Amino acid sequence: MNLRTIILFSSLLSMLIMMPSCRVYSQQQRELTTSNSRARRAFEEAIKKYNQRDLRGAEAGFRDAVRHDPNFIEAYIIMGEIFEIEKRYQDAALAWENAVRINPGFFPNILYNLGDIYLIVGEYGKAQKSLLQFIGLQNINPAMRERAGKNLQRVEFALNAVRNPLPFEPRNLGAGVNSEHEEYAPALTADEQTLIFTRKRPREDRNYLHLGSEFEDFYVSQRVNGVWGPAVNLGPPINSQNNEGAQSISADGIHLYFTGCSRPGGIGSCDIYYSRKAGSGWSAPVNLGPPVNTSAWESQPSVSPDGKTLFFTSNRRHNYGQMDIWTSTLSDTGRWSDPVNLGPVINTAGKEMSPFIHPDNKTLYFASDGHTGMGGIDLYYSVRDLDGNWQQPINLGYPINTYVDEISLIVGASGREAYFASEQPGGFGKTDIYYFELYEDARPEPVTYMKGIVFDAQTRRRLEARFELINLSTGQTILQSLSNPGSGEFLIPIPTSANLALNVWRDGYLFFSENFSFSDVRTGIDPPLYDIPLQPIRAGESVVLRNIFFETDSHELLPQSAAELNKLHNLLVQNPAMRIELSGHTDNTGSFAHNKALSERRALSVYNFLADKGIDRRRLTYAGYADSKPIADNASAEGRAQNRRTEFKVLENN
Repeated sequence: MNLRTIILFSSLLSMLIMMPSCRVYSQQQRELTTSNSRARRAFEEAIKKYNQRDLRGAEAGFRDAVRHDPNFIEAYIIMGEIFEIEKRYQDAALAWENAVRINPGFFPNILYNLGDIYLIVGEYGKAQKSLLQFIGLQNINPAMRERAGKNLQRVEFALNAVRNPLPFEPRNLGAGVNSEHEEYAPALTADEQTLIFTRKRPREDRNYLHLGSEFEDFYVSQRVNGVWGPAVNLGPPINSQNNEGAQSISADGIHLYFTGCSRPGGIGSCDIYYSRKAGSGWSAPVNLGPPVNTSAWESQPSVSPDGKTLFFTSNRRHNYGQMDIWTSTLSDTGRWSDPVNLGPVINTAGKEMSPFIHPDNKTLYFASDGHTGMGGIDLYYSVRDLDGNWQQPINLGYPINTYVDEISLIVGASGREAYFASEQPGGFGKTDIYYFELYEDARPEPVTYMKGIVFDAQTRRRLEARFELINLSTGQTILQSLSNPGSGEFLIPIPTSANLALNVWRDGYLFFSENFSFSDVRTGIDPPLYDIPLQPIRAGESVVLRNIFFETDSHELLPQSAAELNKLHNLLVQNPAMRIELSGHTDNTGSFAHNKALSERRALSVYNFLADKGIDRRRLTYAGYADSKPIADNASAEGRAQNRRTEFKVLENN
């Protein structure tokens, strides 16, 4: 018997006992509203079966009671509670409507229960009428009056949402993804061309029936020419005979976080695991361990685009409600921090779940039954402000949200397409995965991407290398990642309309430096490709430092240069035998003498920065070459911009 059943039945029983001469139903009949003996006997038998948890038998008894007396109000009240326990909400509403019809003042709490049921089934007009009628009563329980007020807010929100529907045209992803089984929990790479999702299937291996008759595995589908291809089981070591689900793939497609339940060595009922792509396969999953995982339930991970923050759902201690959203941050030493609760702006006394942090790293989508919504679990989004604070969540609106539960949603990097699982009519099976074009106001900041291969400039061998993407305007590190160790491939999500610095490095090689910005959003059909050659550290090799900046016609270093200067400093620290020449270069605008002096002073500024940070001056030389060593044609503005540069050259590395 659930809590509300206990409250309702106890309240009803207490009310009956308070009547004059009331002892028990079979001995004193005056406490019941019926005088029909057959109705009373059927009611008594139904109560016995109810207390024995025989709900089917109890239902039959109560139905028999109201057949003998159609105005037997107590039978209708408890029969409605049985229907609610069994989630037969329409039947529950009909039973309680009969009770109110007979005598609305007999048990006023039924008006509250009716309003609650109407909200569950989406009959918002009826819910509003019942709740207003309940709130208008005298001498009702203050706590119930408060709950009724909150439900009335939901009803009024829902009525307004239905009157103002938003654009919503879900389209099935097709037979490549969806099947006669259940498909849900989609996850996308930044190019929106690789989809990983969960499929639940009947278990065929009888040796594992003790784990359940069904099990969950991950599948992957590739989009080719706009069509999702046949899904392929992700296979071991990720998939096992246990359940794997609720996954998040990093924007570059390299890092996979997922939920594993009852796995060997687990800490709680469900834990969060990690695997990294290596070549065409995946590494053996690793339990993230404490402090992310506890003896409680941790699930539904979502990793930020920089790979450093993990959002997840937990029912651990110190929650605001039944389920809360938490975050943990990855340190430079590879350890996850003590998780931090997202706080009362996001989390409520109810359930918050299914977090999804968009690749813009500031728009969070999640599901909740605690914020004002359409009645069940709704989808919301919140945007993080410049101070890092989450703003009041916004309901995604009707008909994206309805009176039934909407559990999870992800949004592609471009911000245009949203993906979700639903039991929409006309699907391939039970739950299918759909997508729709997200309306403008709910879109995150668009994020594009670039992809390519890292390779040895001498041998063309493909390399695993580290990436760092920095917003030069803010100094913020947007992303840190690795290229695929087997193929050297990389995919980097990039915010649009931002001035960015890209550094790529690997031990034994000179680092690669680039500066760029994209104003457009590229698609998987038209990706920006950028292959990156890394030069082994050898005498005579040089690197253009594309992210060192000066004021116009000045040798004063701008703050945006810090990241690149520190990268060069670290290279020298890691290679103590290396000696380098720092050189400044200009275009051909102005006199040679002026440009010669300017280029030399700029090289000296870098020299002094490194020396001030502890690099032995005997390892450094500097020179200014003016426009004597162009790398592009000075006839164009683009060419002149390339010629204005700072370089370093390896003199020796013995």
